[in-house]
This record gives sequence, C-alpha cells and structure tokens, in this order.
Amino acid sequence: MTSFEKLSTLRLVPVITLTDPTKAAPLASALCEGGLPCAEVTFRVPRAAEAIREMVSARPDMLVGAGTVLTPAQADEAKAAGASFIVAPGLNPDVVRYCQGIDIPIIPGVCTPSDIEAALALGLTAVKFFPAEAAGGVAMIKAMSAPYTSMRFMPTGGINEQNMGIYLAQKSVFACGGSWMVAAELLAANDFAAITRLTKQAVALIRSEK
Repeated sequence: MTSFEKLSTLRLVPVITLTDPTKAAPLASALCEGGLPCAEVTFRVPRAAEAIREMVSARPDMLVGAGTVLTPAQADEAKAAGASFIVAPGLNPDVVRYCQGIDIPIIPGVCTPSDIEAALALGLTAVKFFPAEAAGGVAMIKAMSAPYTSMRFMPTGGINEQNMGIYLAQKSVFACGGSWMVAAELLAANDFAAITRLTKQAVALIRSEK
C-alpha cells in the first residue's frame, strides 16, 4: 500500500510541531494507541528531522511524514530521517520535481485553480488545500473540484473535531490535517494520555462519518 493509499484509509493526519525530539517516541505511541498510526512532523522547528527519526525508530509500523518542507535540502533531510511522505504549504515546482526525483511522495499546498493547474502539469493527483478555513473552506473545495475532477485534496488549517466531518464528506477529500489532538499545551505538559484520548475520539468520529 502506498503512502497516499494509507493516508486515504486513515483519513486524518496529526500535524505536529515538536521542539523537543525526546517527546517523539512517547507521542508516537500515544497516537498509535489512539488508533491513528500517522503523523506529519513540521519543519518549522530546527530538530524536526531528529523527531521524525525517533518516531520511526520507536514505531516502525507508523506512517511518518515531514511537513512545511520548503527546500530540496529539507526534503533530503526528511527522507534520510525516515519520512515516508512530504507535505509543503505551497506549490514550489522545483521542490516537487526534486521529491519526484528522489522517489518520495509529495503533497504540496494549493488554494487557487491556478495552483491546481500547476499541480496537474507536474503529474500530481493529490494536494493539500491550505489554509483551508481561511481560503474558503468546504465551499471553495466544492467549487474547485467541479472543473478538476481528478484532483484530490487534504484540507489543513483550521480543521477541528467540529468541522472535520463536513470536509471528509466531500468526495474529493481523501484526508484532513489537524493538530487539536497534538496541541502544543498537551505536548508541553507531557500529557500523552490526553493525546491518546483525543485521538480515539477523532478516530471514532471518522468511523461514524462513513
């Protein structure tokens, strides 16, 4: 099963900004125990690659990706750390082509029809819709899906337990990215039990939407 197929099955990707890589292993276990063996670790902080490496080492069965990847160098760093996929906030053709060249799936961010056309020209069939709520939400996805029927979306940005189901109900949406179950305050408090609890609630919500 490809990374894209796994994401499509899981339907929710926890988006994590982790400043302390020593928390990566217990966080990975908390997510897996909650029924969501997946994570997007953002490169917004300096030691993201180390956190990815720790997660992959602790839970080899987990699908771990790198987010906020802006350069080919970061893509190299993410792949070397064990990332299975790359996510970017925007669509940089050079970064997309580079990831394609090193054989790691990339899901770049889009928020306009022109972005989607650029993605199609690069041979992509899956993109991140970002920032989802700020860029028009479900209504915008519906509007863009009409002419671009082959493109599938992973909305991220403002997704929470209240609106996730509305997004997942769209045929063009294969997964959502969200951070409420891995909020910064929970990580700061080492409250991995709460992360597991919130993850279980999210998984139950996904199942109820099917």
